[in-house]
Amino acid sequence: MKPHAKKDGAVTATKQTSTYIDEITAQWKRERPDLNLDKLLLAVYLQRLGMLIDADFERYCQSQFKMRASDLRVLLALRRAGPPYSKRPTDLFRALLVTSGAITKQVDRLEKRRLVKRLPDQSYGGGFQVQLTDAGRKLVDKVVVALAHGTAVAQPVYDLPASERLAALRFGFKAISVLEHAREMNGHAVKAARRGRTPRVAAATHRQA
Repeated sequence: MKPHAKKDGAVTATKQTSTYIDEITAQWKRERPDLNLDKLLLAVYLQRLGMLIDADFERYCQSQFKMRASDLRVLLALRRAGPPYSKRPTDLFRALLVTSGAITKQVDRLEKRRLVKRLPDQSYGGGFQVQLTDAGRKLVDKVVVALAHGTAVAQPVYDLPASERLAALRFGFKAISVLEHAREMNGHAVKAARRGRTPRVAAATHRQA
């Protein structure tokens, strides 16, 4: 069944082929009718959406380019950086939310395919930057065109009303922005604690409380 929101914010369902998410939602509501499950279900829905999109994108990358989706994300990160299409490994693993070890392996694979190359980092002695090659840029530009036409997500998503897709786009951007800001602030707080002092933001919040 397809869930939709009523005026009071509660989620109900309209008749449609039952899916796993219908089952998950119904089971939690049956097991814990004493709780407001909106926050739990929101987390479940977003996590499951991410898993479904990741699976679709992985299949697309493997079938079209014989490449892992994680490797293609590195190419996309370099392309959106603009000329000269290069970044330090540190910038890449922070932007892509992976470990430094993962980035090293991804760059190794891409370098073997001559899609990226390592260049000495003049601003950081002993370090290097990862740069798109001409072949890498041609490939990633082809991918961007394909993704802009909606190949990363199953077609049924694009069959939803335009207003719903626009609302999802706005919500996704806002939710990710809030989470990334919170993650950054938490990182600053951890670093400050290790140095033995209270970060300014946290201190100001404490005073207001």
